[in-house]
Amino acid sequence: IVYVPITNKKTGAVVKIFEDEEIKKFNPEKMTKISSAFIPDGTITAANASKLSDGASALVLTSKDEAKRLALEPIAKIISFADAACDPVDFGLAPVHAIRKALALADINISDVSMFEINEAFSVVPLVCMRELKLDHSIVNVHGGAVSLGHPVGASGARILTHLIHALEPHQVGVAAICNGGGAATAVVVVKFES
Repeated sequence: IVYVPITNKKTGAVVKIFEDEEIKKFNPEKMTKISSAFIPDGTITAANASKLSDGASALVLTSKDEAKRLALEPIAKIISFADAACDPVDFGLAPVHAIRKALALADINISDVSMFEINEAFSVVPLVCMRELKLDHSIVNVHGGAVSLGHPVGASGARILTHLIHALEPHQVGVAAICNGGGAATAVVVVKFES
C-alpha cells in the first residue's frame, strides 16, 4: 500500500492511511462458519471472495506514432483484446473463453505466454482458468490477486494490466483477464518492451 495522507476538511487533522484495513478484520474461526454466497452449500463465500475496496487508476494508451510525437517511451504493446460471455451461472468460465479468443486474435499459443493476471473477484475464477487452460499456478497472479490485494471496482482492470506489465520481463507476453459481470469477461494480450 502506498502511504496516503488524508486531511479532514472540518478539523484539519491528517489521517495517515498506510496499512490494509481488511487484514485487521481477519478472524480464522469465522471463516468456516460463513454462509455460501449464491447457492445453499456452495463453495463461494465472503471468506474466499475479494473485498470491495477504494482505489483509483489511470492508463495512458496511445498509438506508436502519437507516443513518438509526444516523446513518450511505451512500456508495453497491446497485441489483442477480446470479450466473451457465457451463461451467468458459469461466470468463472467467461475469462477462459475471452483468453482463448484474445490469443487466437493475436496468433499466439498459450504456451508462449509467460504470465497471466486473472482478476479474482472470487478465488474460484483463476482456479477455473488454470484447470481449463492447463496453466501452471506459478505463472498466474504471481504476486497475489484481488483476494489479497483488493478489488477496487472500476479500477481493477487497469490494476491487473499494470501489475502484469510491471511483472513481465522485456519481450515476454502476458495476458490479463477480468470478469465483467453477467457472465462476460475481457482479456488483453500484451508484450513488454525494453525499458
